[in-house]
Amino acid sequence: MKTVAQCKSCPWRVDCVPEEDIPNYHRALHDKLDNTIRSGVGTLFGPLRIMACHHSEPGKEFPCAGWLFHQLGEGNNIAARLAVLLKRLPVPKVDGPQHAHFEDTKSGGGQ
Repeated sequence: MKTVAQCKSCPWRVDCVPEEDIPNYHRALHDKLDNTIRSGVGTLFGPLRIMACHHSEPGKEFPCAGWLFHQLGEGNNIAARLAVLLKRLPVPKVDGPQHAHFEDTKSGGGQ
């Protein structure tokens, strides 16, 4: 996988309202994804936890493009940057304005 494209119902998109746009959305599961958010040098010394796209199938998970875009940019996840550079993770392609913080992905609509 060389690239991963963002889906229309990605919670990282500013125009996504998770409760309305994501099939079978569960807030409690979304809350648990905060362990995928890492930033800075500390990310080199722990496991790289990846937020899978909600369209992934069990056992065939692929990274959420919005999450990966955030972690490569504002999230400053060094381990994710290295994984993309080494082609262990795909390059994300996003569509439209993105949330700047994980907490914002839970509410949707606006930044």
